[in-house]
Amino acid sequence: MFYCIKTLGFKGIEGFEVSAETDVSAGLPSYNIVGLPDAAVKESRDRVISALRNSGFKPPAKKITVNLAPAEMKKTGSHFDLPISLGILISCGILKPKIEMKNYFFLGELSLDGEIRPVSGMLPMLIFLKENYSSAVAVIPYENALEAKISKIDYLCAQNLSEVCSFLKEEKNLIKKECEIFNPVNSQTLDFSEVKGQAKAKRAAEIAAAGFHNLIMVGPPGSGKSMIAKRLFTIMPPLSEKEILETTRIYSVWNKGATMIGERPFREPHHSISDIALLGGGQNPRPGEVSLAHNGILFLDELPEFSRSALEGLREPLENKKITVARAKDCVTFPANFLLAAAANPCPCGYYSHPARECVCTPLAVQKYRNRLSGPLLDRIDLHVEVSPVKYSQWEAAGKEETSSEIGVRVIKAREIQNKRNGEGIYNSYLSGRKLREICALPREVSDILEKAMDAFGLSARSLDKAVKIARTIADLDGMEKIGKKHMAEALSFRSLDKRII
Repeated sequence: MFYCIKTLGFKGIEGFEVSAETDVSAGLPSYNIVGLPDAAVKESRDRVISALRNSGFKPPAKKITVNLAPAEMKKTGSHFDLPISLGILISCGILKPKIEMKNYFFLGELSLDGEIRPVSGMLPMLIFLKENYSSAVAVIPYENALEAKISKIDYLCAQNLSEVCSFLKEEKNLIKKECEIFNPVNSQTLDFSEVKGQAKAKRAAEIAAAGFHNLIMVGPPGSGKSMIAKRLFTIMPPLSEKEILETTRIYSVWNKGATMIGERPFREPHHSISDIALLGGGQNPRPGEVSLAHNGILFLDELPEFSRSALEGLREPLENKKITVARAKDCVTFPANFLLAAAANPCPCGYYSHPARECVCTPLAVQKYRNRLSGPLLDRIDLHVEVSPVKYSQWEAAGKEETSSEIGVRVIKAREIQNKRNGEGIYNSYLSGRKLREICALPREVSDILEKAMDAFGLSARSLDKAVKIARTIADLDGMEKIGKKHMAEALSFRSLDKRII
């Protein structure tokens, strides 16, 4: 006998509908799953049979064929266990549903005793369901209830296979587990007022947050590079509702039963990280650190210490705000719209040009160290900052440093100007082509400054565009409608790596 159960699948962070077609027929006892299943789906055979037996059902000693349609889409994840087990029970006549099944979608992994366990990727699947089936009801594990609540889909929760079977026979009702949607609160414990001195680096951080510009700080150990980078998110505006949903979808694919992401992500991978962990990938592609930092900050400390392939792999997400992971039989795209904050020493020992400590590196070693950062990569980083050691007079100064909230007020005001002028969510760093020329039209005297800088330092066309975008952000922070000479001069001061002076 044939029966079809509705369920869902996901690819990247996008969901799609799957039909779990089950046929139980006479023949030698066997159990085959077709429809391009991955290893986790193939292993469901043993989980499903054991779950049926330990839930009080006798698995049929017949030929069982399960087809996950559409056959051309790869099926990943363990959430097909529940629909497959229900299909087997109905196909062999053990379970006879009394409810109308056409509006129900079933998702969940089964343990060997029939318990329904949480699964990853629930949020993108339920968002797809909500967008395409207004009257659909999802039957899901208890631990995934928050993701169902976020998606605003109608849902029911089940603890085990027996509960679902009783519900289908109208012997027992499933409940809709109530849960609180996380309300973002300010849980910040770091503040810019703790950073002594480093006025230029803090100014660069403010510009970076206001225009979503990438930032690299170069200086000796202990000068405050990491301290500034770790406080960068404290001056950025809170996530919008759209950004919260985007970010939570990524974490849902990455982790089972993900909670709502209400604050901007801050990711700080170690320099020994592999290319796949940083950029995403694997046999079944999963988001990497560049995607987990989506709508937030990716902090790469000791940037030259990262592998060359990992650094060059950053070029695509920095340019396109997304990362495409290609495999022989599949291709998945993940969002990767992050603000890159990087820190680096000027040389292997860290004390090149230090006013008090002697550098022990040879000129060749210094050159090799700097060459680890390619020109195309540095071209894609907007703000370059030299960070000098903090002087004792600055460290002990009793003068009041600006707090994160004070800087944040200016940042939010600048972003509001950009939203109104550029369009909602289009920050200055996103501008390109004709739109950049229209929004960042330069007066003649400002254009002359840019021309002289290009001739003097051999700036690339991309570097010129970066300088114009930075100048536009500085003008927004000043509340000025047009870019002035002082804005462009300050913007060019943040392109020091182009001038090869550090």
